[in-house]
Amino acid sequence: MLTKFKNWPGGLSFRNIAALAFLLFIGQFAQAQLKRAPAYPLITHDPYFSIWSYTDELNASTTRHWTNVNHSLLGLLKVDGKIYSFLGQEEEVYKTVLPASDEQDYEVKYTESQPDARWLQPGFDDKNWQTGAARFGDKGQKPKTLWESKNLWVRRTFNLDKVDFNKLFLKLNHDDNIEVYLNGEKIYDFTGWVHKFKYIPVADGIRQKLKKGKNVLALHIANTAGGAWLDAGLVTEVEEEKKVAVIPAVQKSVTVTPTQTVYQFACGPLDLNLTFTSPLLLNNLDLLARPVSYVSFAVNARDEATHEAQLYFGTSTNLAVNTPAQEVSAKAYTASNLNILQAGTTAQPILQKKGDDIRIDWGYVYVAAPTTAKATQTISAAEEAVANFANNTKASGAATQTGRNLMLNTVLPLSKVGKTVQQNFVMVGYDDIYAVQYFGQNLRPWWRDKPGTTIESQFAQAAADYQKVIEQCNAFDKKMYADAKAAGGENYAQLCVAGYRQSIAAHKLVKSPTGEILFLSKENFSNGSINTVDVTYPSAPLFLLYNPDLLKGMLNGIFYYSESGKWQKPFAAHDLGTYPLANGQTYGEDMPVEESGNMLILTAAIAKAEGNADYAKKHWATLTTWAEYLSKEGFDPASQLSTDDFAGHLARNANLSIKAIVGLRCYGMLAGMLKEKATAKKYNKMAAAMTKKWMQLADTGDHYALTFNDKNTWSQKYNLVWDEVLDLNLFPKEVYEKEIKYYLTKQQPFGLPLDSRKTYTKSDWIIWTATFTRNQQDFEALVNPVYKFTTETTSRVPLSDWHETTNGRQVGFQARSVVGGYFMKMLAKKFD
Repeated sequence: MLTKFKNWPGGLSFRNIAALAFLLFIGQFAQAQLKRAPAYPLITHDPYFSIWSYTDELNASTTRHWTNVNHSLLGLLKVDGKIYSFLGQEEEVYKTVLPASDEQDYEVKYTESQPDARWLQPGFDDKNWQTGAARFGDKGQKPKTLWESKNLWVRRTFNLDKVDFNKLFLKLNHDDNIEVYLNGEKIYDFTGWVHKFKYIPVADGIRQKLKKGKNVLALHIANTAGGAWLDAGLVTEVEEEKKVAVIPAVQKSVTVTPTQTVYQFACGPLDLNLTFTSPLLLNNLDLLARPVSYVSFAVNARDEATHEAQLYFGTSTNLAVNTPAQEVSAKAYTASNLNILQAGTTAQPILQKKGDDIRIDWGYVYVAAPTTAKATQTISAAEEAVANFANNTKASGAATQTGRNLMLNTVLPLSKVGKTVQQNFVMVGYDDIYAVQYFGQNLRPWWRDKPGTTIESQFAQAAADYQKVIEQCNAFDKKMYADAKAAGGENYAQLCVAGYRQSIAAHKLVKSPTGEILFLSKENFSNGSINTVDVTYPSAPLFLLYNPDLLKGMLNGIFYYSESGKWQKPFAAHDLGTYPLANGQTYGEDMPVEESGNMLILTAAIAKAEGNADYAKKHWATLTTWAEYLSKEGFDPASQLSTDDFAGHLARNANLSIKAIVGLRCYGMLAGMLKEKATAKKYNKMAAAMTKKWMQLADTGDHYALTFNDKNTWSQKYNLVWDEVLDLNLFPKEVYEKEIKYYLTKQQPFGLPLDSRKTYTKSDWIIWTATFTRNQQDFEALVNPVYKFTTETTSRVPLSDWHETTNGRQVGFQARSVVGGYFMKMLAKKFD
């Protein structure tokens, strides 16, 4: 097959363009790459549409959402009748034996008082126990049955018509400690909690004691602290009816660039180049917002023969659900010269869920291919997909199907494959219909802003733009890497590559009801807040560097919150709510000095980037309120949280004091740019006086303390970086030199600890600290252990910004936007 696109100049063949693009790509990125990552970004657009590979070999594991839940992509290449697997693995598919409440309502008997020791046995008389509907939980969980006591005992009686299950699993979601019995036999116990369903194998000996007729699942759970939750069922694993011999393709390399992840495989006599491209180019908001990623395939033979070949690309409908128990509807159709598969939940609960460990369950996932590629698209049960491809068996043929755990199948025919490279691509996208709720109003995604725009038109434009977009991504990737290397060296450049897509994809781009940019972050894997100010703060360097308008989009909502009167406190709010509902702060405690300082500093940074204070002028009254607050409360902070809230409350925090001082100097800088001479003089003088006093209070001789009242402490003073980057000229050279010299005595194998309280660290702050070193040697001494963590950690998750410096393991957090802070050194060079 020789595919041509009429939209391409000169009718260039798909095959020839592929060959040229492939050779150019390999040549120009021989060095510009990250060769090993904690997890590999495949499709990265926003907090819900985000798919990763958690293993070094792409075909060694099922691909996942950043929350660790399976979002399966599957790739197979059939070569001369043999099947080679190059992408993902078939995920486990479960059939319900006893439904949990995510699938069906059910009732149980329960008590909150210590029962008779025989309570777990099938014959126990529970008629005096209460009857309640699952799920159980505290008020915050909106349970069917409220549970607020310390202990809960539950009995669930059920009948079975068949018991010949090959495998049986306990499906369990609990908070906190639990023990579970099946017909009186213990099948599971655990100290701790989970926040999603786990599938726990039931031992064969116990499974075989299931009886036709009456059985009992008995559970005892203890709530030790915090939330409360209980929901359980039983499932069996659905096995592929026709086992297919699948050969793992040999992965020869993986390369990560800022916008692309490229794999090379040997599939028998054929080579396969597989490229995932999420075109997150920050200078083009329409392209940035277009919810479409490319998956490109280039195939050629290593020998002199020609080979029969077909390529299979599968996409699970679980990309469109919060949990696999949700029913989906899928269909195949043709539109805009594209073959398209679509899937989404039948319920479509638009913007009805909020939280951290949540996947989208409204809107629709799409897989599209140009009709000229002559792709065959079908819908099948997930367990049938591989066998259907191997045996050239069509799925049911129905254009629309409803069910659970379906697979969207695309088969691309290849002509006789020889030495000449043949290329195809598919596009994967997501239409969320409505993206966020903003103070009670549901907002559509940015790309839907123009009337009449459809997802089909977005795919059609993406197909027409394919060659141009790939070239733009290649050019950007090469330049970004070169700029990062020039700023901080090879290892630093690779850290920037690792952080680029992750940081951007933790945001959602929309327009406010008044037409302002809103670039709203999700506080991934911490508490799920939307538009958290102290998450915006560390993320800012990336967006200041490439498009300050996006940083404005991160501040606009916070300014509106205050200026509308919805937030009436004299300091900045912490957040706008819990993603995706931006209806007002939901975090339980304010961070007055932290957030006010952040907003002042970032507004000044925008002015520095743009060369004017126009943005500050729009919000001058609000900035003035926050500056006045800092002038009174900022220098010697009371006991309160800072952005490092995981470390707990701290009074007289010297680093937080620096933030206040720098924030006040930033306000003075902005006043000067706005010709407010008296105000500028007042606040610049105030900040200078505070600086001198700070140096006296924090000084311990060879370093500066964590707190003003304890000289036996130390901490990274990462907030100092803005004094350098914005040329504020507050702190003298000796402050920086003294701190850096001391930090170098505290290094651990995987980085500089955050402070003297623990040995864990925040990698974004290390890069900020390294940025105010005075020479490349010291910069690399601080940055190289972070690179070591990134390339050697055993925590295989999307990059964590909070890790242990002694062993390189994740402490918490993953897939967060704050790794945009890695670009601080590049920003400093640009502003220099």
